[in-house]
Amino acid sequence: MSLPELPGLLTADDLVLTAGTIAEWQLPNGMIPWFPGGHADPWNHVEAAMAMAVAGHLDEAEAAYRWLVENQHPSGAWHQYYLADGIEDPKFDGNVTAYVATGVWHHWLLTGDRGFLESMWSVVERAIDFVLDLQTPRGEILWARHEDGTPWSFALLTGSASICHSLRCAVAVAEEMGRERPDWELSLGHLAHVVRTRPEGAFAPKDRWAMDWYYPVLSGAICGADARRHLAERRHEFVMDGRGVRCVSDKDWATAAETSECAIAYQLAGEHQIAMDLLATTTPMRRDDGRYLTGIVYPDLVTFPDNECSTYTAAAVVLASDALSGSSPASGIFVDHSTLPDVIDIEPLVHEADQSVQ
Repeated sequence: MSLPELPGLLTADDLVLTAGTIAEWQLPNGMIPWFPGGHADPWNHVEAAMAMAVAGHLDEAEAAYRWLVENQHPSGAWHQYYLADGIEDPKFDGNVTAYVATGVWHHWLLTGDRGFLESMWSVVERAIDFVLDLQTPRGEILWARHEDGTPWSFALLTGSASICHSLRCAVAVAEEMGRERPDWELSLGHLAHVVRTRPEGAFAPKDRWAMDWYYPVLSGAICGADARRHLAERRHEFVMDGRGVRCVSDKDWATAAETSECAIAYQLAGEHQIAMDLLATTTPMRRDDGRYLTGIVYPDLVTFPDNECSTYTAAAVVLASDALSGSSPASGIFVDHSTLPDVIDIEPLVHEADQSVQ
């Protein structure tokens, strides 16, 4: 397995060192907190597991997946946040729950381990069925359920976009297992359509946040020339040239995680040089020990949160490096969607439904 490397930016040894810092902070039970003493959420936990696996820490990655298995709720979901000794936030987040499918498909592409895939199939199936119970007739996925099962009343664009990609990975897992789920494929078509078209009222207004800008591209819902136009429309609001991506449009706070994810979105859109330039702006956030600061506020060069390094930030840099270099067998999961099932075009169905209403 080839290790990620970007000549002139990050060597394979650099990235192995960074992935090793994630493993250092992993708890004995497999949980990966944001930082020592901090909480973990299953989405960033999976991201960290993928990054460790890419850099050769397969045992640690599989320990992270075992933690997910052991902590999956009977409903198929996971709670929002966990601490070393229990649950911090009990709500069940749809995006957090769906991301296990991305991790499992990534691990399969990376290792070809059939036993792992078979052991995780029921975990993925229950998780995705939980998530799709939150889908509205229009297609978006409501954010979460309260612990008593009551759904939240609104959806988030970033969350639904991320679920769109996770659902494609889930369909891929199902097909590989010979357990095709046409209901998932249809739900995916409706979800991708609503993420792409963003009808009025579908999503809570979060326009200040960079993720709402680039995630519809990162998810693959917006592709090709449309993706490039979409990114160009608001690039000036979020990208600080030479400094990275603002987490929110009205603050000069660049975060390495958002910058790395945005680089992946540009790579998927066919803008490799922009992607490379963006990833290069994370260099000032890299410490000598391989960890990454969560973010820097410009022009004062103040770290925020104060001197915080985070496992999910390190993971985002490792995965972006793999995506941009095309190094590992799983490197295409975010930037080469030929490794994923096609999305059903439900535009004709939507048009037909609109015509019948009229």
